[in-house]
Amino acid sequence: MAQNLYGPRVRIGNWNEDVYLEEEIMKDFLAKRDKGQLLIQRNRRLKENLLRPMQLSVSEDGYIHYGDKVMLVSPDHPETEADLFLRGDLSLCMTPDEIKAHLSNELEVPCGLSAAQIKIPVGRNTFTILCAAGEVIGQVLRYGQNFRLGITGGFDDRMLYLSSDHRTLLKSSKRSWLQEVSLTHEDSYLNCWQPAFPDPQLRLEYEGSPVPNLFWKGSRGGCSHLSGFTQS
Repeated sequence: MAQNLYGPRVRIGNWNEDVYLEEEIMKDFLAKRDKGQLLIQRNRRLKENLLRPMQLSVSEDGYIHYGDKVMLVSPDHPETEADLFLRGDLSLCMTPDEIKAHLSNELEVPCGLSAAQIKIPVGRNTFTILCAAGEVIGQVLRYGQNFRLGITGGFDDRMLYLSSDHRTLLKSSKRSWLQEVSLTHEDSYLNCWQPAFPDPQLRLEYEGSPVPNLFWKGSRGGCSHLSGFTQS
């Protein structure tokens, strides 16, 4: 007479392999947690760096100097198509790709830019006026003089430069159709800028004059149009 040889405690199938697989998954999870490689840990570090409070430079003479930490803000003003764009004072901010940022401990290159309604200086919107060719830190920046805009994004060992290439039929900003602007780690002529007086008819008269600390004039048509800057 046949008897049932299997009791409630008898394991069937590939139970041993399943146990080892669960143990390997747990070991891999603990190893990544100890190294800080979990997605939630990388996401937390990225937000902490990008939203790290920064201190802007205080101008005693009312002018911008090499080495100053500044924000690039486009003030709110009415336009014909204002309903198509974000209203309010918009500051230029770095916007790294979220998926790529979770897969690496470093910022992606090139890194995108966007405009945000934030007036508090943090890691993602605080730029540094950098020397371009032999200038001295602390020297007054003048109209028509070369300089670079660098940003660390809240990281201590990373510097990205604001760069832009000429507009082509195949490469331009998506909404404004002007030249694209991005952040890159390469030091080249593409990230060499010059401050220009807002009124084109007075630019020759103001050539060589000190740049006041409120000279930024942006465009609501897209972040890629920097009407306060011109590339040298």
